[in-house]
Amino acid sequence: MIQDLLKKNKAAILERWFHLILETYPANTAAMMRKDKNQFTNPVGTTLSREIEVLFKNLCEGSQNEKCQSSLDSILKIRSVQDFSPSKAVGFIFLLKRAIGETLKNEMCKGAVMDEWLEFQSKIDDLALQAFDIYMDCREKICEIRVNQAKTEKEMAFRMMERMTTSKEKKQKGED
Repeated sequence: MIQDLLKKNKAAILERWFHLILETYPANTAAMMRKDKNQFTNPVGTTLSREIEVLFKNLCEGSQNEKCQSSLDSILKIRSVQDFSPSKAVGFIFLLKRAIGETLKNEMCKGAVMDEWLEFQSKIDDLALQAFDIYMDCREKICEIRVNQAKTEKEMAFRMMERMTTSKEKKQKGED
């Protein structure tokens, strides 16, 4: 029964979820992402829109497989480099509960639907845990990149110092 309600109201739920996610961004950024549907001028907005649809579809089908993993990865690669705390970066998953609740508030009061809704919420929670693991992997990769970059810069500085020292020594020998 909940599956039927979710499928029937898919467009409204996804639209609401997308708008709730946009509210996590600064107002001017959210306004731009809301208006611009071009994947080249608005890659973040189009990625979010596309991937939350995949997540929703898989949740409704009861499968949290590689497609969910891939969609979460696409979203969290973006959110892990943006100015979000870990809870805010992953918190977009929980906004799905709010989007569904707001969209289906009249139907949720019925007993059979409420039991199924509680079960569906636990799937959303599981997805959030999966998202947190992916987010942490992304942050770890960013940290590795920064460490490697610092090492490279340090090595370059040492090479430059060696060249300068060698050049200075050659000049001094030439003056003698």
